[in-house]
Amino acid sequence: MRIRHLTLLEYEGEAQSSYNEVRMTPLDDRGQTTLDQRLTIRPATPVWTYRDYWGTQVSVFDVPNGHRALTIEAVSRVETAGPRPLGKPLSWAALRAVDGPVAEYLRPTERTTITPGVGLAQVPGRDPHEAAEAIAWAVHERVAYVEGSTGVLTSAQEAWDLREGVCQDMAHVTVALLREAGLPARYVSGYLHPHRNAAIGEPVLGQSHAWVEYWAGDWVALDPTNQSKVGESHVVVARGRDYADVPPLKGIYQGPPAGRQVVKVEVTRLA
Repeated sequence: MRIRHLTLLEYEGEAQSSYNEVRMTPLDDRGQTTLDQRLTIRPATPVWTYRDYWGTQVSVFDVPNGHRALTIEAVSRVETAGPRPLGKPLSWAALRAVDGPVAEYLRPTERTTITPGVGLAQVPGRDPHEAAEAIAWAVHERVAYVEGSTGVLTSAQEAWDLREGVCQDMAHVTVALLREAGLPARYVSGYLHPHRNAAIGEPVLGQSHAWVEYWAGDWVALDPTNQSKVGESHVVVARGRDYADVPPLKGIYQGPPAGRQVVKVEVTRLA
């Protein structure tokens, strides 16, 4: 797939300076290879990159001079693959004893805290793979997808009580319930091609997307929003404890307090 992610920020006046982090570069990962990628900033400015604690490639730049608009264009080509076969999961007893870096994904965060016991009905009598899938699909049934019903600061508890949200909320709720069940779980952000059987070479409007991965001896990805496993249509960009670890754009600027933001994601199946 070819992915073009364009962000335009227009200020009501002149911004004197801005300092930014961008997470828009797909990962080289199991089942996914980034063939090439380009990040273009206007006004032109040097860009530095580093890997954050969670393994995401972060591009960092500042614009020190006055500017009325900021454009960020990320273009990449990525080869993806279907879901990997499931291996035999660890036992629940072994999962209760897990430690090290994986155990960090058991700890709740502000966005992934939920009423105790909410998701445990999906666990009895199931192995970890079965329980994880039952939890994710239960979230799909409980939380209706309604654009604009929530914001980036909405917590799992708020989305659960509201019974509606977007992919970010479904991922937060699922992560919260997986962790409560004793499964290390992480929030994943990236892109989703909206048409599974898209024509080759046809650009279509895509979207940023969020799903989850849980650990039962190996990492397994599930998409609660679409009630599906993660496959060729998904492109991984970033992973973390919740959305706060993976925002596509984060920064500060000195200048007018209001402005306009336009975001456009275009995806093209190349093969």
